[in-house]
Amino acid sequence: MIYMNRKAINMELSYEYIRGVVEGEGCFTFSKSNGRKIPAFAIRMHIRDKSLICAIRDTLGLRNKVYVYDYQAKDRIERAPQATLIVREFGQLKNIIVPFFYKRLRGNKRNQFELWLEKIGNDPSVPESFKFIYKIYKAGFYDKNPKFP
Repeated sequence: MIYMNRKAINMELSYEYIRGVVEGEGCFTFSKSNGRKIPAFAIRMHIRDKSLICAIRDTLGLRNKVYVYDYQAKDRIERAPQATLIVREFGQLKNIIVPFFYKRLRGNKRNQFELWLEKIGNDPSVPESFKFIYKIYKAGFYDKNPKFP
């Protein structure tokens, strides 16, 4: 259920549609915290698409809040607020994000995803607990246990 102008609407999204939106607007990145790099999946869009980001979150079963930020670029040009979903939690990355996108992206986003997984496993700044994601990825866990079509 999505709330838009205080009126609830249903927005059913296919998995392929979500992957397409992420190929254009999402990223696989790292958040810095106390000198450590925390793996993160993020999607940011104009505030007018907040309901779409909420629908993506809900369809994937993520528990994260969608935040609204006033985007301030270094060029000092005033821009519209942005709606942002950021997933950093180990369990959601391991059980939802990685299996959802594993071998299902195309082009540069596929390269970014695979490089992100490699950095999780090989960057000494990434906490050991997150390296488990890389280990099961390399062991073929996501090939043997597909969770999403």
